Amino acid sequence: MTFAWRRLTEADFPMIRGWLEEPLVKRWWNHETTPEAVQNDFGASARGEEPGQDWLALFEGEPFGLVQRSVYADYAEYLEPLSRLTEMPAGAISLDYLVASPEHRGKGLGVLMIQSMLAKTWIDAPAAPCVVIPIAAGNQRSWRALEKAGFRRVAEGDLEPDNPIDPPLHFVYRIDRPRLSF
Repeated sequence: MTFAWRRLTEADFPMIRGWLEEPLVKRWWNHETTPEAVQNDFGASARGEEPGQDWLALFEGEPFGLVQRSVYADYAEYLEPLSRLTEMPAGAISLDYLVASPEHRGKGLGVLMIQSMLAKTWIDAPAAPCVVIPIAAGNQRSWRALEKAGFRRVAEGDLEPDNPIDPPLHFVYRIDRPRLSF
């Protein structure tokens, strides 16, 4: 099974608003969904005005998921607290992701989406040594998807939660760039 990827555009914002309003997505992403808030949160990336990238995952031509990809060094507000929990090599990449609708969940698409973005990341960012992802400890679906995608848990500790209803405990997952063997 393969996925196509395309960068998020401002024309996608109404769809993103709907995704962010879906109860399970809303629970873990905790974004405001007004048109102004979506524009504020995703606009700079869609216009190429910031280093982070928002990617739509397409399955059979239809968008079903979103992956945000960035280099930690570009976002000190995330790098510094995470560095207290685990080693953060120069060039480490962050991914944040969601599967938008309930009908696409529970079928392994999230795991395959993560693996597909990893393969893309190793090509797009040849200097990146690893991908590091902190996950709220209570978001078992998400950290289990990372484990199935080949990530390993390397740390746990307190980080500011995305949703203020969550405790600060996070699990930190990492996968290193595959080494070529001849």
